[in-house]
Amino acid sequence: MKKNPPTFNQIYMNLAANLALRSHCVKQQVGAVLAKDTRIVSLGYNGPPAGTHNCDEEWPETGCARDRKGSCYLALHAEANAILYAAKNKVDLEGCTLYVTLSPCLACARIIYSVGIKHVYFLNSYAAYKGIEVDEGVEFLRKFGVCVEHMESSTDISLQSH
Repeated sequence: MKKNPPTFNQIYMNLAANLALRSHCVKQQVGAVLAKDTRIVSLGYNGPPAGTHNCDEEWPETGCARDRKGSCYLALHAEANAILYAAKNKVDLEGCTLYVTLSPCLACARIIYSVGIKHVYFLNSYAAYKGIEVDEGVEFLRKFGVCVEHMESSTDISLQSH
């Protein structure tokens, strides 16, 4: 009897979860995959810009310094890294789908909307991680017509190998 193959949503979210493991952040590891028409067009994970410091190596106990809002001073968010890489390589993101392990913050949501990404899947809540009431990024995207869906890791994806 043939098993049901994983969906592209499952495959891409699994990849995002695995990419998160590449992050050098000591606070939170996040991965992102950008896909269009069942093809990966870019990917990223959170961390400092290339050529700067890897937080887990430079500050293994505390991570990098914080800005005035309490966010990492050096880190680029995973979705921003994926979008920047695509832009650097002249990849059109209009109509793409983003898979990210942490829902977008408001700043990333503005970028996601601006580049024409039409669908966002996420695993975990940025608001819950930051201890704030609302996922502002999710609200922003939905308000302006981007479809945003929460995937339940326990039921929607499986990281087990067969």
